[in-house]
Amino acid sequence: MKLTGAQILIEMLKQEGVDTIFGFPGGKVIDIYHELAKTDIKHILVRHEQGAIHAADGFARAGNRVGVCLVTSGPGATNTVTGIASAYMDSIPVVIITGQVPSYLIGNDAFQEVDIVGITRSCTKHNYLVKETEELARIVKEAFHLARSGRPGPVLIDIPQDVQQKAITFKHPDKINMRSYNPTYTPNMTQLKRVVQLFRKAKRPIIFSGGGAVLSKASQELTLLAQKLHIPVTSSLMGLGSFPGTDSLWLGMLGMHGTYRANMAINESDFILAVGVRFDDRVTGKIDEFAPNADIVHIDIDPTSIHKNIPVHTPVVGDCKITLGLLNTLVDKEDFTGSIKGRKKWLTQIEFWKRTSPFIYNQKNIIKPQYVIDTLYELTKGDAVITTEVGQNQMWTAQHYHFDHPGQFITSGGLGCMGFGLPAAIGAQVACPDKLVVDIAGDGSIQMNIQEIATAVQFNLPVKVVILNNQYLGMVRQWQELFYDKCYACTSMDNTPDFVKLAEAYGATGLKATRPEEVEPVLKKGLSSDKTVIMEFMVEREESVYPMVPAGKAINEMLLA
Repeated sequence: MKLTGAQILIEMLKQEGVDTIFGFPGGKVIDIYHELAKTDIKHILVRHEQGAIHAADGFARAGNRVGVCLVTSGPGATNTVTGIASAYMDSIPVVIITGQVPSYLIGNDAFQEVDIVGITRSCTKHNYLVKETEELARIVKEAFHLARSGRPGPVLIDIPQDVQQKAITFKHPDKINMRSYNPTYTPNMTQLKRVVQLFRKAKRPIIFSGGGAVLSKASQELTLLAQKLHIPVTSSLMGLGSFPGTDSLWLGMLGMHGTYRANMAINESDFILAVGVRFDDRVTGKIDEFAPNADIVHIDIDPTSIHKNIPVHTPVVGDCKITLGLLNTLVDKEDFTGSIKGRKKWLTQIEFWKRTSPFIYNQKNIIKPQYVIDTLYELTKGDAVITTEVGQNQMWTAQHYHFDHPGQFITSGGLGCMGFGLPAAIGAQVACPDKLVVDIAGDGSIQMNIQEIATAVQFNLPVKVVILNNQYLGMVRQWQELFYDKCYACTSMDNTPDFVKLAEAYGATGLKATRPEEVEPVLKKGLSSDKTVIMEFMVEREESVYPMVPAGKAINEMLLA
């Protein structure tokens, strides 16, 4: 059977179980779109290519599968780079398919030619320039395998137009054979036995979970281990949802805007079990003062992440779910009654930290942003998929919305990409059509990809957008207030649009609250709608996110409200 390259691509996507693609057509992918129109694969037409990659990212996280986006060459491809970098930093499995000028024009500065393989080499797990149609089927199969296996990540396939058009005899590749790529899933048992002994002697233990615990679906094993051994749990921003946010052992998020109790507990701990984390600078603060008295065990499927930022005492290379499952089995064979009793003083200290410094705000005449999120949580009972933009809105969400399950919280953690939340919410809503999906945004970040409201409306996606409008680029303003003598250089956004009218112009519903007593009614009305809804809340202009660890300080040196 002879198929063109475009037909082979579509056939391979079907073989990989792809039923949804986010994209934007153009001249160098017109052959692919011609074949795509003949299939039952759903295509979500975004309004900007950055929206396509963020939507594929949100789809991947909410749906626990590989997201796919399709864009043309040149500006179409370069518009995805920010989203690719975000997916790479957060280890999200996405396959990006880009068109390219014909092979014989590559290097000639042809119209809409750009070396997207070279541009994305540093922010993809792997990328391909397909030189022959005969290679295409194998490359697509490899790309999906790479994206979803080991430490997940984005993989880009750049397909010249002549490769798409050439017809060859199609043969489906039987299996993947990549000799240089063999992730270690099962850990060394000798190392795990050492970990069990560290559990036994620890007086002040902490479990620290990250995005790897979410991606490997290790939440159940993690929760079971913590509850068996009565060990408190904290997480990075990306790890939220890996352990129930309503459990008594939960300490809250760690790091720059983490809870007082989590930061103090890490600083005073004598043992840390780190599961699928990167020890990024937002978590560690001043590196040489991070957990100075703790034996650190680091579990990660990516050996290059271990010892990268923080020296660890016991490295364990393996899949988080498999590793924690084996640890649970080893723990079941021994008696930890004495060790658990010996931690009573530690748990009492943590309860004291919980009481002394909770998140505090005083809701009076002007809407506090924290109050909006607290009310949202109460109205949804925590049963929603929450995406965020980046900035203060992101941190308040992490602090005040309590995530009990993995996949509930979708945010750009590593790259911190403004404009992420709305298209990610669209992707999440496509992946989970029966779930409530809410994007919590700031008035600055929402405008970076506000055009995607049109996408949500066109495809009847009932995404809800909660805008905390303080008429500032709030997080930068907060730094200017604290560290730059209140010189608010270029952070005031007085001329924000009328978001209610903007919503209506797109065919969505627009709602607005200007007083505290309007918050709950607006949220109730917006959340109950079966349409795309923008809810704008005029909040305290100079409200700041606390606690906060200043740059260069240890994580126990927090500024409190």
